[in-house]
Amino acid sequence: MTEQMDDQTQPEATAPGSDADTLDAARRERDALQDRLLRTAAEFDNYRKRIERERREVAEYAGADILTDMLPIVDDLERALQASAGSEADVYRRGVELIYKQMTDLLRKRGVKVIEAVGTQFDPRFHEAVMQEVSSTHREGEVIAELRRGYTLGDRLLRPAVVKVAQA
Repeated sequence: MTEQMDDQTQPEATAPGSDADTLDAARRERDALQDRLLRTAAEFDNYRKRIERERREVAEYAGADILTDMLPIVDDLERALQASAGSEADVYRRGVELIYKQMTDLLRKRGVKVIEAVGTQFDPRFHEAVMQEVSSTHREGEVIAELRRGYTLGDRLLRPAVVKVAQA
């Protein structure tokens, strides 16, 4: 019985070189993981650069598109400036009105909307108050004059309306 006990209490003998094999396996796994990490980082960097390049191209394309739409308006302005003035100011006015209509149509086509300011309650999200005027005919905070139009593109503010606000 003692012999049996001695056999059970003695640690099992390990094969020679097994620690070295385990260490080599761990190093190979580490090298494989490091290689995978470097490849993943490089792929992500390439993805980031590609997305940035595509974003720039889309912005340039959109800019070129709007500029192309504006060229006929520039042509009309050049023709208006080349025409002799004479005493026909009405002709100039009609030309400028035509160009203004073309420009507002282009903005509308692109989704730009005018912010209606006069008669509305002052809203700091859409209005920039530069003046206040005491008024008994208007309610407190009502926009009573628009000094410069404001515009939105969808839900995005392009430019706030510069306004004068009533004060009680």
